[in-house]
Amino acid sequence: MRLVSICPSNTEMLEYLGLADALVGVDDYSDWPDKISDLPRLGPDLSIDVDQVEQLNPDLVLASLSVPGMEKNVEELQKRGIPHIVLNPQSLEDIARDLITIGQHTGREAEAQKAYEKYLNLLQTYKNISQTIQHKPSLYWEWWPRPVFTPGKTNWLTEVSQLAGGENVFASEETANVQTSWDDVLARNPDYICMVWVGVKTEKMRPELVKKRPGWEEVEAIKRDQILLLEESLYCRPSPRVLQGLQKLAFILHPELFPPYKGTDPLLHG
Repeated sequence: MRLVSICPSNTEMLEYLGLADALVGVDDYSDWPDKISDLPRLGPDLSIDVDQVEQLNPDLVLASLSVPGMEKNVEELQKRGIPHIVLNPQSLEDIARDLITIGQHTGREAEAQKAYEKYLNLLQTYKNISQTIQHKPSLYWEWWPRPVFTPGKTNWLTEVSQLAGGENVFASEETANVQTSWDDVLARNPDYICMVWVGVKTEKMRPELVKKRPGWEEVEAIKRDQILLLEESLYCRPSPRVLQGLQKLAFILHPELFPPYKGTDPLLHG
């Protein structure tokens, strides 16, 4: 098959099914696995060059609605009659089901089922441990600092928080994405600040700027120096790589309960 992915999480999903070698083009932000580094780039995920997609003559395009604004890519694919599927995962279960969906459209049902079962088994392991934890620290996930964006209740990071033995301080908000303010975060007084600025490498994020925000010297996370610089690629993309992020966060929060974090992908190398 000739496959095209126009979203980083979709590109990653294909690797778990052994299909990354079938890719003939990807969006600008896809950066994993390494084997895709020389593929044609089709533009940023919100502004895909559909003319170029069409020229690649794909058997299937993997599109997504996981980020607001991607709808126009899907509309253009539909208009041109380019074969495609659209994924829109919001939860950890959605990510698992998307493995099955891709497998059904690519003839990789067996590989998809195997990855699906391994994925759910690992989630269950972490659920069993997290249910034994009485004190669960509160977490504030910062997707972007100004304006402030953070995940709400219907987002996989709220589930990751729970499975790692923590609680998302914005889990009370029903939406997947919450736009709020520094004052709101200050009032919720999180125990940990998880910096996962979308599109920004961890070495480029500056926690000293967070500490200087008005009134934030009273935030528990800053008092305890509990600002976590986390890889956006392991937390902000709805693909099975989130499980690696879960392993890392769980070991940070409760090293006495969870397995040591080895820095490897649990589905590919676990």
